[in-house]
Amino acid sequence: MRIAITRKISPSMAACQLTHIQRQPIDLEKARKEHREYEERLREAGCLVHSLPAEPDLPDSVFVEDMAVVLPKAAILTRPGAAIRRAEVHGIAEALRPYRRLLSITAPATMDGGDVLHLGKILYVGLSRRTNEQAIRQLKIHLDPLGYQVTPVPVTGCLHLKSAVTQVSPDALLLNPRWVSPMTFPRWRIIEVHPAESSAANALWIGKHLIYPAAYPETGKRLDAAGLAPILVPAAEVAKAEGALTCCSLVFEAVGAMYR
Repeated sequence: MRIAITRKISPSMAACQLTHIQRQPIDLEKARKEHREYEERLREAGCLVHSLPAEPDLPDSVFVEDMAVVLPKAAILTRPGAAIRRAEVHGIAEALRPYRRLLSITAPATMDGGDVLHLGKILYVGLSRRTNEQAIRQLKIHLDPLGYQVTPVPVTGCLHLKSAVTQVSPDALLLNPRWVSPMTFPRWRIIEVHPAESSAANALWIGKHLIYPAAYPETGKRLDAAGLAPILVPAAEVAKAEGALTCCSLVFEAVGAMYR
């Protein structure tokens, strides 16, 4: 059983945290419609969607990925780099508790889950405004006994590592070479985003399904040409909150867990 934890759009989303983009008006009804379609694509990809209620006082709370890193034998709860977001962790911890042993990143470390790219037994972790070196050290302590390698990656020009690179097939990554070097990922087939679509590197790969934002048609053509057949979804309002597709869910196998 594959689980996808999501959270409904907050009515205060317009007050979201922004780092690299200018604030724009967010149409909440359109954002909710987009999010419902996103959840439907998750179901079509074989996920049991555990949709948490909206958090009126937590503008960024739809971005559940930042609160945890879920691995087969444990989930690591983060300590988000934006202090105002740390109240989001508790709700995600409760949602994960039936499925995983919980570990935590603690002060003075800060880490957003959007900075963690899990490729096999390697976790590439972006060193960004939201994730620091103390978090890298703590993550290594947690994961060394589980047989994982933790590799730090400098992030420039974007919010998170997964703004710059995501996995799109068993052997391929979608990547913006201006934000992260392709040389960071040896032995992987690299598909570069179209130069005119700098924010186009975030895709959500679930088994045979590749969910992708409709806003990046030129990069979408590159994915098509690579034989990956992206499933296009609208995500324009989420993008105004400096979010992307992977941000809006925590997807994992419910290994030996009690299903809700």
